[in-house]
Amino acid sequence: MLESCPGAIGVKGAPTIKIKVCPECGKNIEIFSNITKNPCTNCGFIVYNDSMSCVKWCRYAKECVGEELYNQITGIGE
Repeated sequence: MLESCPGAIGVKGAPTIKIKVCPECGKNIEIFSNITKNPCTNCGFIVYNDSMSCVKWCRYAKECVGEELYNQITGIGE
């Protein structure tokens, strides 16, 4: 993996957390920067991580964040 890409700060290393509101029931849902989706614990609605990531367009992304995280973010293997 590459060591110093500034675009991958929120993707690799310590994940950041966002709180989103479930559009179905209004409950707060925690979603980490290193996951693509998370179900609401109240109603099961799937909330997606909509933060833009360089992983989706950078040609070095797989090398930078590693194959497993790359596949998860890009949806490969789902």
